[in-house]
Amino acid sequence: MQDTRYINQFKESSIMTTKTKKPVKKWSADVTEHSDAMDLEQDIFKSDDPDKIAKSVKHSAENSDRRKSSPYQSAMSMLTFYENRAGKNLSAKEKETLEKAKDKLRELFGKDEKKD
Repeated sequence: MQDTRYINQFKESSIMTTKTKKPVKKWSADVTEHSDAMDLEQDIFKSDDPDKIAKSVKHSAENSDRRKSSPYQSAMSMLTFYENRAGKNLSAKEKETLEKAKDKLRELFGKDEKKD
């Protein structure tokens, strides 16, 4: 009998929380706004020049004393994070530019080409 009351109480509290529509802030927006892992050049991802993007992200990663991994990993993670976060809002041209920036970044860090 006691278990049933607990379950009913749980159901009631679940219903109440779904009815109170709190504004949901996505974690990725919070990371973008408040992350202090790297200082990126303003609007760098809006550039249509993959070389410029790669060089800027590389520079930011190498000069950051707050990153937790290698400069290469940090730079590549930032590119991937942006690409994933922007998702469906990126045009085919923008996606291609970011992929070329990743290739250029691999080249700048002396890494092997992308593995399929």
